[in-house]
Amino acid sequence: MENSRSDQNEIADPENWVNLYGDALFSYALSRVRDRHTAEDLVQETLLAALKARHSFKGKSKARTWFTGILKHKIIDYYRKKYREQPMGNSDFIADISDPDFDSNGNWKNKPDKWSATPEKLLENKEIMAMIHQCMAFLTDRLAQTFALRELEGHPTEKICKVLNITSTNCWVMLHRARSSIRRCLEDNGFGVDEA
Repeated sequence: MENSRSDQNEIADPENWVNLYGDALFSYALSRVRDRHTAEDLVQETLLAALKARHSFKGKSKARTWFTGILKHKIIDYYRKKYREQPMGNSDFIADISDPDFDSNGNWKNKPDKWSATPEKLLENKEIMAMIHQCMAFLTDRLAQTFALRELEGHPTEKICKVLNITSTNCWVMLHRARSSIRRCLEDNGFGVDEA
């Protein structure tokens, strides 16, 4: 009950929001959109929306969780707007002929090594999450955004398709390519390979 009261006091004092939550919200937004200016704008929009809705905060969650929830909606809105206004290219959906891991039919030439860790354990590991974010920097924006929405945010495919204005087939192709690329990057950096 005391945490709830403390969170309600923090929500009631908007002057301290930037100091209390600004860095965490910015890091979260930057990891999802990969652009500093966009991340800054999203955090500002989040704080403005929170200011308007602060009286609806009931203390049923932590204040940080409440802010992050608002930010998640702002990120989804950003993606929706961006992909409604931008024509979709084929580069994210067509297999790259020069990709050494796939044959001309899009099948693996050499399957990747088995991972020893479970996804739950990997998510708990801050070091690997930092490396995943570094690996995401090598993806196209479209692949990184699809990966972030699915694997980091946990959104269902249907929602991702609506947000990014893509078909479910395209979504699965993009997720496959993003996961393969990130897996290869992680393996190249010593993460996830069985030490047999």
